[in-house]
Amino acid sequence: MTPFTPDLLQGHVALVTGGGSGIGLSIATELLKVGAEVYICGRREEKLAKAAQSLQSLGNIRFQVADIRDIEQVERLADFIQKESGRLNILINNAGGQFPAPAEQISPKGFQAVIQNNLQGTWNVTYTLANRFFIPSQSGAILNIIANIYRGFPGMMHTGAARAGVDNMTKTLAVEWSRYGIRVNAVAPGIIASSGLEQYPESLKQGLAEAIPLKRLGKVEEVAYLVVFLVSPMAAYITGETIYIDGGQRLWGDIFKL
Repeated sequence: MTPFTPDLLQGHVALVTGGGSGIGLSIATELLKVGAEVYICGRREEKLAKAAQSLQSLGNIRFQVADIRDIEQVERLADFIQKESGRLNILINNAGGQFPAPAEQISPKGFQAVIQNNLQGTWNVTYTLANRFFIPSQSGAILNIIANIYRGFPGMMHTGAARAGVDNMTKTLAVEWSRYGIRVNAVAPGIIASSGLEQYPESLKQGLAEAIPLKRLGKVEEVAYLVVFLVSPMAAYITGETIYIDGGQRLWGDIFKL
């Protein structure tokens, strides 16, 4: 079931990075339901193959192994899309990763690893695919998945810094690339009940809902619905925005205990 018409994105080709699980997989699912041809990429072939198999009944789904930190792998991904479809209309920058830690325990090496993945990797994909597809075609929609950085990101300073960089990138590119007909927006999920949450210790997950005004965690489908809207023609006049989907958490409640 989807809240959108099944032909909303008919004829569109979309790429979802980190599309093998969690929020990325849910986004790929909803894009297929509204008629888009979808590519997913990630670092683990087994996970991607399993995801693609589970989605094949919904529409045209393909996968390609690609580490977004490696520009050569990103270029090969662009080659693959060019060969198979000849075009790309939508880019969802969803891939990323981080680990919880107080700032004083984040080593320069750990900080660099998260920045390389969440900020540099996002730019690697955006730069490559915009120059390959969007700028030449004078069209395209880019959607960046970031995080709840509204009041900083205590407990995850490294990814907070990286995601803030992507937030600024979103605003800057929305202005610079408007002349090419490219829209660029971001979605900032709060705490979402997804496979990504499972990697964190149980001690960190206890009582999370109580710090959220709506008193529950978000659903991956809720994030995906927002993403589909923003990359669709229904949002044709929206660009440069970061929309929070967090149950009001950014306005009230503290997850990180002082």
